[in-house]
Order: sequence, then structure tokens, then C-alpha cells
Amino acid sequence: MIGVYFSGTGNTEHCIKKFILGLDGGAKIFPLENKASAEAAKGADEIVFAYPVYYSNLPKIVRDFICENSDIWRGKRVFIIATMGLFSGDGTGCAARLFKKFGACVTGGLHLKMPDCIGDVKILKRPLDKNRALIKKADEKIARAVEKVKRGKYPRNGLGFLPRMAGLFGQRLYFSGKTKNYSDSIKSDGNKCVACGLCASVCPMHNIGIENGKVKFFGKCTMCYRCFSACPKQAITVIGKRVYEQSKYEKYVDGETDTTV
Repeated sequence: MIGVYFSGTGNTEHCIKKFILGLDGGAKIFPLENKASAEAAKGADEIVFAYPVYYSNLPKIVRDFICENSDIWRGKRVFIIATMGLFSGDGTGCAARLFKKFGACVTGGLHLKMPDCIGDVKILKRPLDKNRALIKKADEKIARAVEKVKRGKYPRNGLGFLPRMAGLFGQRLYFSGKTKNYSDSIKSDGNKCVACGLCASVCPMHNIGIENGKVKFFGKCTMCYRCFSACPKQAITVIGKRVYEQSKYEKYVDGETDTTV
């Protein structure tokens, strides 16, 4: 068993580690953007695959990874974990349909509500104690799922016709264009930015560069909010126009000051 995941601000990374290490303490876990992840998946019979859900759909980077490595999945047993700020309907189902198309056996799915990472839109912003409570509930749900899987009973969150309709009519039908292509809407405030390069170092798409002391974007943002949450000057916005909260997972476990406004 191995784990492959994509995580923007650390929520999904936390969830897959807690789940897969509960099943197999020696299992290796790979970030999706690491070149070793595809190679590791080739040699594995069973894969736990995890990602955050955007607009009840797959992030573009996740969809591309599954499709570009389509020859890997035939005959693999894949369990899917989807994290979300509020609701997805068929968050796991979006990837499950692709995996099945490429010959995989999807063993189950798990939906986990975690703190919202979209920090430049005020909706879904929660106080620190509420976000910590969300993580506690997610951890409890993961622990229950691990015990079920050990007994051979796999959760089926997000898989099936009704969840698919909920995801389709809940968000995906209206916002399909948001994840169809990579975004070029990311911006940096030149009055705040100090060109430290931290944003470029954390970007999974290599979408950010520093040229002549200024940040430059290359039109291939996957909206993961890593750069947004890492920026020490709060100079970056991705979807909105104002920084309301930088929402890295570490904030909720290390007790950093809540910056929700």
C-alpha cells in the first residue's frame, strides 16, 4: 500500500497520513507533484489517493495527473479521500469515474470536512476554535474508517448516483469552467511584495518566478492557495481581491493567532 496526495494548505496531507498510517505504519506517502509518485504507483497493488475538492470537482492538477498516467491504474485497488470546506456531493466520485475508466478497482471513498483554504473570499471563514473542532471531527471519522477497512468494510462516501447528482447540481454544473483550465487570475500587490521568492518555492505548478525584483506569474495556477498562505506580506490574491485569512493547517495545531476578519 502507498499513498498519493495533493494538498494545498496541508489539510489533505494531514488526512491521508492519519488514514494510511492507521492501516499500515510502514506505508510510504508521496505528494502528487513529486516525480516519484507515479513510479511508486506503478509498483503498488493498493493505493490511497487524496485531494481537496474545488467547486465539487477535481483540481486541474489532480485530473491531469490521473489522465497523464492512465496506463498505471489498470488492475490497481484505489481508495479515495476527498477533503472539502463545506460540501462536494460526489467529491470522491469525480476521481473514481476516471480511475474506473482507466481500469482501476475503486474500493471506497471517504469525505472529510476541513478548514476552508480560500482565504481571499469571506464566505466559510470560521473562528480558530471552530476550525480546530472540524479537524477533531475529521480525525474521529478517519479513525472509524480505518477500523472499518481493517474489517473489510470500506466507506462509500461520494460514490453512486445520488451523490453525483448532488455534486452536479450543487456546484459543478454552474462552476465547471473554474476547474476546466488552469487559472491566470492570481495577482500580487507590488506595494506589499518584497520579492522574497517564498511563493515560487512552494508552487506545485512552477507558475511563479522572480524577475528583476518582481513576482511574475505564468498563467498556470491550480488555485491551491499555497503561495497565498505562505506569503509573509499577505501580498497575493488568487480568486478574490483581499486577504481575509491565511489558512495553513499548521495554524490550527500550533495555535497561531486567528486572523479572520
